Amino acid sequence: MIAIIDYDMGNLRSVKNALHELGADYKVTADPRDIREAERVLLPGVGNAAEAMHKLRERGLIETILRLRRPVLGICVGMQVMCRHSEEGDAECMGIFDAFVKKFEPGPELKVPHTGWNTIHNLESKLFKGIKGGEWVYYVHSYYAGLCPDTIATTIAPPRFSAALKYENFYGTQFHPEKSGETGRKILENFLRL
Repeated sequence: MIAIIDYDMGNLRSVKNALHELGADYKVTADPRDIREAERVLLPGVGNAAEAMHKLRERGLIETILRLRRPVLGICVGMQVMCRHSEEGDAECMGIFDAFVKKFEPGPELKVPHTGWNTIHNLESKLFKGIKGGEWVYYVHSYYAGLCPDTIATTIAPPRFSAALKYENFYGTQFHPEKSGETGRKILENFLRL
């Protein structure tokens, strides 16, 4: 069973739909026991990192997540709260990934939020098995994780940033695999096979 963590910050419908299409057995839950017993865990997120950390703390889920030894995938804000710190609300995050989350600076080549399709490169994980660099994925974000030792994929907005992160059993994607067509479907399939 896959636990989709419900902390009032997720795009749960699209994540549920994507898992349903893959034929996966899942449960939307905020129960630490369900999360501990799951074979895989998804931490989706949309919105503010500081608020996300507050809601996770309020539900007593941070320690539960930190102790997981099964594959965990954070999506968008779900990935950002697994980093060290976010400029969004000056949030101290879980510190799983050795990355700091910064706000995009708008410029001639970048509208903020960074919304829509962009390509991923420098793929360095089983999460991307069968996927070539340059594939298109879908983003909606105003904050990004900088490059770090845990970076396993990059995108250029500009600047170049971490499209995906990995540390031990924890994975994160800044893009939304559940909204990224066939490439996203393949990434979710790979996650379910880890």
